[in-house]
Amino acid sequence: MPDDELGEAYALGRTCALAAECGRDLRRCAQMYGGLFPVAAFRSDFFTALTLASAFSAPWAAADRLKILNRTALWVAALDRLVDHTATTREQVNRLTRECLSVADGAVPRSAITRFLADLRDELATVKAFHDLRGLWRDQLARTLAGMARAWVWRDTGALPTLDRFLENADSRGSCFVDVSHWIYTADDWARAHLDELRAVSGHVQRYLLLLGDVASYRRDVSWGDLNVLALGVSRGEVTAEMERLAREADALVGQIREHSPRTAAYLQRQMGFSAGFTGISGLRWS
Repeated sequence: MPDDELGEAYALGRTCALAAECGRDLRRCAQMYGGLFPVAAFRSDFFTALTLASAFSAPWAAADRLKILNRTALWVAALDRLVDHTATTREQVNRLTRECLSVADGAVPRSAITRFLADLRDELATVKAFHDLRGLWRDQLARTLAGMARAWVWRDTGALPTLDRFLENADSRGSCFVDVSHWIYTADDWARAHLDELRAVSGHVQRYLLLLGDVASYRRDVSWGDLNVLALGVSRGEVTAEMERLAREADALVGQIREHSPRTAAYLQRQMGFSAGFTGISGLRWS
């Protein structure tokens, strides 16, 4: 086997081993919050996909450095299920929002979803930087909750937002909240000092990932009655063109980060590239 192939195979093997280690942690984590992760909704392939995404986005990291990234993504998935498939009234969604924000502010949790959030909050608090960045973390959490609530109203009322309006609500996907949590926990000094700027770039990536995820899950979303961009009167061609535009713009924004924080830039770029490759939808090429 040529040296370059051997090196590539080694790197891929190491990354898959990292994903497997992260997966074991996530499964243990899910067992801690009874009823929050029913097997019917969170099958083994869900955990595999989640940890592969994190491992290939940051293959240089050890599993303990990806703990908050993975667990926050798991929490967002649980929250999304509660809003999309459990809440039947606007008041239930509003109450969930209030309880989560209260726990983010330090309140004692009263449910499995808020207990999980409190554990994430307390783990982040072990990092000195969280003291100064907690307000930004809480703000991004609020944006995620507001986005999910707005999407719930659209679905409940049968509203058909425009593509621009749909993308403005991309915080409903929660990936920016995951990124912010991850960077507070593990990022270098430059990234933490410029976290608000990074959040804007993460938000751009989030819009791309929202469209990519909707294209990939269209049939499932329609069968479940979930909101999907392709059910809003927007053609697949329009969505593809918008994805390509977002990807180009994100690539340019990430390029500006690279000279200051190469791994932060690589994380964002690899996140998009892995998701496109994993779904098999986009043949994007990066400069």
